[in-house]
Amino acid sequence: MVDRPLTLMAVHAHPDDEATGTGGVLARYAAEGIRTVLVTCTDGACGDGPGGVKPGEPGHDPAAVAAMRREELQASCDVLKVTHLETLDYADSGMMGWAANDAPGSFWRTPVEEGAARLAELLRHYRPDVVVTYDENGFYGHPDHIQANRITMAALELTGMTPKVYWTTAPRSAMQRFGELMREFGSDWEEADPAETGSDPAEAEVMPEIGLPDEEITTWVDTTEFGGQKFDALAAHASQGENIFFLRMGKERFTELMGVETFVRVQDATGAAVPENDLFAGLR
Repeated sequence: MVDRPLTLMAVHAHPDDEATGTGGVLARYAAEGIRTVLVTCTDGACGDGPGGVKPGEPGHDPAAVAAMRREELQASCDVLKVTHLETLDYADSGMMGWAANDAPGSFWRTPVEEGAARLAELLRHYRPDVVVTYDENGFYGHPDHIQANRITMAALELTGMTPKVYWTTAPRSAMQRFGELMREFGSDWEEADPAETGSDPAEAEVMPEIGLPDEEITTWVDTTEFGGQKFDALAAHASQGENIFFLRMGKERFTELMGVETFVRVQDATGAAVPENDLFAGLR
C-alpha cells in the first residue's frame, strides 16, 4: 500500500523553464490530484533586468534580478498549482561561453557530485514516481540545462531510486512550423552581443539539431486543456517577456503550438508500452 501520493518532480534550470517545457504536465497532473514538485536549480540572475536591461549593461543588478525572478517563479507556480517549490539557488551561468560560466558559485562550475547530493536529499524526501529534466545536451546546449541533467541522473544513481525518468524533447516534425511562427511573430532568436556578456567569439559552436525524430519520442502528453494556464504561467515571468516570443501569439495560437508536451523515457520499471500518452502509465 502506497503511503504517499503519486508524485511528479520536474528539475529545471531557471525561473520560467518550468512553464516553457513542462507547464502543461505540471498543470494537468496537479488537476488530477498528483503531487507536483518543482526544483529550480539557479537564481536566474543572468536574465533581463527592469526595462529589458541585459547582463553586463549599466543598471543590470544581478541580485535584484534574482529577487524579482524568484517572485515571478512563485507566481508561475501558483498558476500551475505546483504543490511544492524547491530552489537550489546556484548562480545563473548564462549562455555557453559567457564569463558567468566560470563565476564563483555558478551552477556550471559546481561539481556534479555536490549538486547531486543536494538533489538526492529532495528525492529521498519526496520519493517521486516520475522525474522530468532535460536531455544530455540541455535541449539546446545551455550550460545550466546540461548541468541539471547531470545532477539529476547522478542523484538518481546516488539514491538507487527507480522512478520513471523522462527528458524533455520536441518532435522534428514540429520544428519547421515552430520556425515559421517565430518569423511570423518577429523573432529571429538573436543571441546577446558577446561584447556585452563576456563571451568568447572563438568559442562559437555548431548547434546540435534540436529535438528528435518523431519515431524516437516515447511519450506524447495532451495538455491542450491547460494551454491557458501554461500561457499565464509564462506571462507571470513578465521581466523576461522580451525573450519569451510565445507570449506574442495569444493564448489560442499558443495552445495550438504548445498543446502537446513530448518526452523521451530513459528509465522505467513499470513495463508500460511505448509510445505512451501519460507520464504515469503503469503507475495507476
